[in-house]
Amino acid sequence: MKKIDPIENFENSRKKIGYKNRKEATQKDYDRLGFKSGLEVHQQLLTEKKLFCRCPAGRFQKPNEYDAEIIRHMRPTLSEMGEYDGTALMEFRTKKEIVYHIANPTACTYEIDDTPPFFIDKQAVEIAIEAALASKMSIVGELHITRKQYLDGSIPTGFQRTAIIGIEGSLPLKHKNVKLIQMSLEEDACREVSDIRHRRIYRTDRLGMPLIETVTYPELMNPDELMEAGNAIRFLNRSLGKMRVGIGAGREDVNVSCKGGTRVEIKGVAHTKWIPELSHNEVYRQWALLAIRDLLKKRCKKDDWKMTSLKLNPKEYKFYFTPVVDAINHGEQLWAVNLPHFAGLLSHFTQPGKPFYDEFAGRLKVIACIERPNMASSEDLDDVISDHVFAQVAAKMNAGADDAQIIFWAPEADAQMALDVIEERALMTFDGVPKETRKSLKDGTTIFERVLPGADRMYPDTDSAPIPLDNSYIEEIRKRVPAVELPARYEQFQKWGIPENCYFYLLTNNLYPLLQRMVKELKLDGKYIGTFMGQRFKHIHGVHRALPFSYERVYDLFAYLKKNKIDFAVALTMVEKMFNQPDASFEELLPKRYTMNVNAEMKVAEDAKLLKKQFVPNRKRTNANDKFNYVMGMLRAKYEGRISMDKLAKAAK
Repeated sequence: MKKIDPIENFENSRKKIGYKNRKEATQKDYDRLGFKSGLEVHQQLLTEKKLFCRCPAGRFQKPNEYDAEIIRHMRPTLSEMGEYDGTALMEFRTKKEIVYHIANPTACTYEIDDTPPFFIDKQAVEIAIEAALASKMSIVGELHITRKQYLDGSIPTGFQRTAIIGIEGSLPLKHKNVKLIQMSLEEDACREVSDIRHRRIYRTDRLGMPLIETVTYPELMNPDELMEAGNAIRFLNRSLGKMRVGIGAGREDVNVSCKGGTRVEIKGVAHTKWIPELSHNEVYRQWALLAIRDLLKKRCKKDDWKMTSLKLNPKEYKFYFTPVVDAINHGEQLWAVNLPHFAGLLSHFTQPGKPFYDEFAGRLKVIACIERPNMASSEDLDDVISDHVFAQVAAKMNAGADDAQIIFWAPEADAQMALDVIEERALMTFDGVPKETRKSLKDGTTIFERVLPGADRMYPDTDSAPIPLDNSYIEEIRKRVPAVELPARYEQFQKWGIPENCYFYLLTNNLYPLLQRMVKELKLDGKYIGTFMGQRFKHIHGVHRALPFSYERVYDLFAYLKKNKIDFAVALTMVEKMFNQPDASFEELLPKRYTMNVNAEMKVAEDAKLLKKQFVPNRKRTNANDKFNYVMGMLRAKYEGRISMDKLAKAAK
């Protein structure tokens, strides 16, 4: 068999599966792949207390700000059917030591599983019912609290308490309605601090905070539709004005499958704008895995396939790759694995920049707890270990011409688990796409996180009695749900003439009611104030996001400017000052240069002549427009608030 060039093989395999980047891909491409997807959207609720205890919600601790440290080791439990969940078993195999950093102001004995749950928080239940009603769901007659196993340590009990609030809803998008399966009310998990080898550290401040999970049917047929649905669910929930906002307050789990593949869950996507690239690459990853399966099945049968391994003596080989040299110096073992009939498969394309051998490396990190880089293959795109070393290893293992090899390094205690993990993943190749949960990366690719959980991990919570929900109680809550629906808000934005690039910020921060009031009560132009909030205010808010701010102050500011007949051009400067001086009066926030001057237009003309002479052309500023823009910029800084921008431009010209 001809020696394989890994880089050439990677590129050729990418072309063979018909990979296109997201900008080039069309609906025809997604139809060819059988793209199908659904969402699980998580949104924290703006409550005073946590869900099952009386600790405050929304108070966070700093990285080294904790009063106690607790260590746990997780063990799986049998489901009601007498079976173990696959995810729980996988986590148990990792032999992780779980460490919790606990701060007294944000946690109690419930968080560390030393106290049964308190009665469920009434405020959280009512907000969740409002959200379910806004999503056109039928509310359940009784809340039944169940346990959902999590053996990764993110919840000290080993399970998450959750309850279904509503079922069978509907979500209007631009070109279709998407059906919603259900909405659940559940407690949030810990925040991960670090995960190195067999030790994982969490902070418990976020643990137990109430959140809702909205689940769609798999009716989203392309990445852009998927993002649109994620945004629509966020906007709808936040229109209630009772959702927590900020980093981590809203997260999405994206479920993707292709024709012939299976459901793969991309976990904890922090920004909806990441969804298109992630789902696009995931459907092609599955398509590539199916192509790899077909190539392997042509070469041999699963029942006849057998992996072999060999412990290497480091002194017999020359290694230059720093991680390998360091591992040898620390007394770690080196092992070689022969994968029969895998030649040309390890360097096969799966994701942009990631060949198939990355699937092995990811599982070694998560299950065998060997930090990356943890292996090299005979088909590496980079020369991690020389071809000469792999030739020596192949000869020693009597490898065939169409075999491929992996060399990994690990502490002695983890070596056997690593061998098991490699063999497991190799055998999965015969089946195509493994059922798994993957972690999203900023570049639009994903890495293995854990085995996909099944129904076996759900069972009733014996500490909590069912809670009846009377119709009269639900109807009373229904009265609080905003009458204006999401499509109507889009339509009103269009009528006002607000640019479409403002919609996301305005809806994410639930500013529609504020805009409506300002147009109705202050008689402001809808396009002007919508653009001001969606572009100019958005920029200032991004700079000062860490500072507290009430949007109502913007209403009060424009009311003040209108009453005193002050030009709105000064509003931007005053808003920026308001972030740093929240208690200052509007008189104090006015620029010091502000004076009502009837002769301002005459002075503008004089200043413009002087500024025109000062203009110095360069490579970027060459024509008359550049000269005028320079003059206007300088004049605006001086005359803002003293004269309208229209009059300023007229006087300058």
